[in-house]
Amino acid sequence: MLSVQDRAIVKSTVPLLESGGEALITHFYRMMLSEYPEVRPLFNQAHQSTGDQPRALANGVLMYARHIDQLDQLGDLVAKIINKHVALQILPEHYPIVGTCLLRAIAEVLGEEIATPEVIAAWGAAYGQLADILIGAETSIYDQKEQAPGGWRGAREFIVVNKVEESAEITSFYFEPADKGPILAAEPGQYIGMKLFLDGEEIRRNYSLSARPNNGQYRISVKRETGGRASNHLHDELHVGQSIQLFPPSGEFILTASDKPLVLISGGVGITPTLAMLEAALETGRPVHFIHSARNGKVHAFRDFIEGLAARHPQLKRFYCYAEDDGVSPAAHSVGFLDQELLNAWLPAERDLDAYFLGPKGFMAAVKRHLKALGVPEKQSRYEFFGPAAALE
Repeated sequence: MLSVQDRAIVKSTVPLLESGGEALITHFYRMMLSEYPEVRPLFNQAHQSTGDQPRALANGVLMYARHIDQLDQLGDLVAKIINKHVALQILPEHYPIVGTCLLRAIAEVLGEEIATPEVIAAWGAAYGQLADILIGAETSIYDQKEQAPGGWRGAREFIVVNKVEESAEITSFYFEPADKGPILAAEPGQYIGMKLFLDGEEIRRNYSLSARPNNGQYRISVKRETGGRASNHLHDELHVGQSIQLFPPSGEFILTASDKPLVLISGGVGITPTLAMLEAALETGRPVHFIHSARNGKVHAFRDFIEGLAARHPQLKRFYCYAEDDGVSPAAHSVGFLDQELLNAWLPAERDLDAYFLGPKGFMAAVKRHLKALGVPEKQSRYEFFGPAAALE
């Protein structure tokens, strides 16, 4: 339990975090990743180089400091952090490393005049409180996943049993457990973690499950990213018959039961988690509007799959928007960008609906604005980031 004095000191640092939190966290990451190589696999270096990861953590630290008196005001931020940690297998022994580096960064970036012994002590106590909360929640989830039917703890060996090219950029991988045992059920929208070894270096990645785990298989669908170490390795080096280490499914961005119309909106590879959501929703007879934006028809994955579902499920309406017409692929319903006018035409007339949307940050920011302007309740407008969380405002 933090003392009243510790809380007051932490809150007094909020203005400093607002103006210099990103610089502080950038220094923190530089220090930790250079001095503690054992934690490097837990961090995507691409997100470090773009600044996305430092910005996300800086915002998380700032939110924690602002709401140190009322942690319930953090909303779903803690749940998102916990699920990301579980997917990557963050363990209790990692927390002292983070704490040590965070306190050093505070001292070195803020300097002796600001980072007094009292400030360092208060932030040490605050970090200890947060670490205890996260460790307790994550340990509970690890236990639940291990004890559930088909569950396991840590890494489990899976075999690639199929590899399918879905578009010019996206390839699907199907995995079955090497031990032939059952697998853990996954909620529509969840992702799975994997452990890879590239050039002798361990890295970890999360990928959305692009289908419900039927027939004892998991499926992910991966876009080849320019310069992406993991995605290019999977596309070029991972083949049928090879093995891979997977962590149990995780994630709080899941389809919730409802009788409201469902709208699934995706851009590019953001389509992947919506596929499992779509399958689950159609089984209930729920009306669904499926809206997908792609650069062109060549990179539009799963179009034939969606068309097949629409032929069997009359409650499914689908709409495709291509930024450009490649002159070869089947036509889209619209060419250009998914703007408010198009969404207005493609949404159900009743705006008391549930909307889920994913895609590039700019795409999601626009969709969020459009849905609000078109009368969709904000609490029923849900989104997820593939990488570190960021503000869409």
